[in-house]
Amino acid sequence: MKPPQTSLKQAANLSLTTHIVSERTAQLRFRELMEEQHALGDRRPKGRSLYQVVCRGNEWVGLILWTASCWFLKARDQWIGWDAMTRSERLGLVVQQARFLIIEKHREPNLASQILGAAVRDLPNQWEEVFEYRPLLAETFTDPESHNGTCYKAAGWEAVGMSGRDGRHYAEKLPEPLSSKKIWIKPLHPKAKELLCAKELPKSMEGGLAENIVTRSPFNAPQLYSLYQVFQKLPDPRGRQARKYPLGAVLTIVAIALLRGVVHVSAIVRVGQKLSQSQRGKLCLRCKPGTKFREVPGYSVYREVLRLIDLDILASALTQWLQTHAGGLPRTLAVDGKTIRDHLGLVVTLIDTEEGVPVAIAANPLGKGHEMKTTQALLSSPDVDLKNATVTADSLHTQDQTAHIITREKGGDYVLQLRDNQPTMHEFAQKQLEKAPPLFLQPMPDTDAPKSEL
Repeated sequence: MKPPQTSLKQAANLSLTTHIVSERTAQLRFRELMEEQHALGDRRPKGRSLYQVVCRGNEWVGLILWTASCWFLKARDQWIGWDAMTRSERLGLVVQQARFLIIEKHREPNLASQILGAAVRDLPNQWEEVFEYRPLLAETFTDPESHNGTCYKAAGWEAVGMSGRDGRHYAEKLPEPLSSKKIWIKPLHPKAKELLCAKELPKSMEGGLAENIVTRSPFNAPQLYSLYQVFQKLPDPRGRQARKYPLGAVLTIVAIALLRGVVHVSAIVRVGQKLSQSQRGKLCLRCKPGTKFREVPGYSVYREVLRLIDLDILASALTQWLQTHAGGLPRTLAVDGKTIRDHLGLVVTLIDTEEGVPVAIAANPLGKGHEMKTTQALLSSPDVDLKNATVTADSLHTQDQTAHIITREKGGDYVLQLRDNQPTMHEFAQKQLEKAPPLFLQPMPDTDAPKSEL
């Protein structure tokens, strides 16, 4: 019995190739076809973009426009698991399929999913050829009122949720009110999710990092205004002639910078400059005379305020505010100490490692060399709640007193690093671990007994 013969049409479907069109005439044809045959018409791309053509032989059968991703998509961001700062830095590693068209005369069953498969297969290499880095994730939208998204599901895309209803899910702002759209994502790397949140990226992907992180504020508008109100109540150490900018506004911008790991006053200036006009309004910054443009403080203003302000009062006010707004934040915290240049001194921050959000801050004007004592004071503060929390820190903080504060005084647990430069403790820990099975072999307790100290 002879084996079944493959039809010409089936053979053709298996030979789909993709190409990037960059010549003006080819792009013009691409856009004309989109305008004529796509339900939404042509789309003028914003930011990085690729005109991808899927061919059967020498004939165009499908067109895909890849553009920069959306700034904020709640469902996508939850699937990735990144915070606002990481998203701001790595958004370039996500690309959006802004338009997908099968040319009318070539439409046939199953072709859509085959085109999507070929397009996604070649996209990382083609994007790297043009922009010199490889993206990690693709996103797109379907309208549930007109499309089920079957071809995306068949091509291995995952539906992660729905978008907003006002058009903000698009990189372009459409004139009519829009219904909610289904969000689809497709990893372009086996470990896309992990890499998007990883501390370091492979060199082939570093080109997708933002040179200047553009997250304007880690807080929403009500939080921003409430932080302003907290700082505005502090005594202003400046003379009356030096109060052009409200103390609350200056310290709020300083706080935003500190929560983003800034270590220079010049960087604090840039943080303030990136605030939107709406955010500046929440900080009660005044408009430049004769305009609607709200001005932000300059270098000398921040330096003068930080020179005069009581750092303990500043840190205490910010810690109380962070604790008040902690709400349902995950309870995994880390200690981080940074010496802020330009006379600000040492700032130690207790950070929620899952969200990347600081939850408490302590300051020491003496600067570097006082991190351990400043950290112990921060952990001992009545404003810091460590009950059922796990505190991680580097080997500097592997001290009896620090462990005692975390466990005995505050009811938390700790994971502290241990190095060879502490030989006695290192030897003791090794002997203890030799007697114990690996952590993953230990049975889970049946009761609510407190966790053991490590």
